[in-house]
Amino acid sequence: MSTLTISRKEAAKAAKPSGPIAENRRARYDYHVEERHEAGMVLAGWEIKAIRAGQVQLTDGYVVIKDGELFLIGCRINALRSASTHVSPEADRTKKLLMHKAEIRRLVGKVEQRGFTLVPLNLHYKGGRVKAEIALAKGKAEHDKRNATKDREWEREKGRLMRHNTTAKG
Repeated sequence: MSTLTISRKEAAKAAKPSGPIAENRRARYDYHVEERHEAGMVLAGWEIKAIRAGQVQLTDGYVVIKDGELFLIGCRINALRSASTHVSPEADRTKKLLMHKAEIRRLVGKVEQRGFTLVPLNLHYKGGRVKAEIALAKGKAEHDKRNATKDREWEREKGRLMRHNTTAKG
């Protein structure tokens, strides 16, 4: 008879959450997404706990390049009530994003020369760490947004008609 043993690393890895944490659906409505990039995030301990509890909002977030570094501004992480008393949590704190220097330089060139902007699309776990997916995007004009709304409503209506037709025949 053999016993199955699991190492501490394997047990810790199995306990770590995976998948998307928060999405910025507004970004897909307001911008044409050209390229996607993944960046690490510098977070405090209370922020990690709050993110695991789902206390994060990306809707008003945007990425700024300052001195060759990326910073996420407008990402709101609400502190848990059980946050430590010796730490003063700041919900709208600017978070530093981590990428290779060559990637940052390439993004800087596109943002400055071609009128692109950097927006966060989502936060997700990868290997037990919180990562941000950022997009190189161009803003949509008002008529593009109207067309997107019209297309989305037509798809909804088409689905309703198809369901109605299949239930009426059956």
